[in-house]
Amino acid sequence: MIVNGIWMVARAVEWFFHIPADMLATGEPNGHLIRDVGFAYIVFGFALSWCAFQFQSRRPVFLMVAFFMVAHALGHASEILIGLLPASHWWIDFPLVFFPGLMLGVLAVPRVWESLVGDSDGG
Repeated sequence: MIVNGIWMVARAVEWFFHIPADMLATGEPNGHLIRDVGFAYIVFGFALSWCAFQFQSRRPVFLMVAFFMVAHALGHASEILIGLLPASHWWIDFPLVFFPGLMLGVLAVPRVWESLVGDSDGG
């Protein structure tokens, strides 16, 4: 996540044309928007890394990152369902959009969270 974000910030248009995600289906590249999202990915990557060291007490931070990733995946799914993106994006977007959103979303479920890290801090 961090490396992808750095690439987005440093080389926005290059990222657009070289990320294996058929970005042209979304329209022309917008360097400003790509860099904005890149900064978000850098922040989220560091946030998840920070959470890994004290997972129990940092659940709120994890939940905010998970919320973004789930919302991002739902946004892609809705664009495919209404025809703004071709159906091929179900597979193209799976490894970098749907899978992370699904995994973080599952971890955000309280019962799953508690089974992995316990619930000593009430979260």
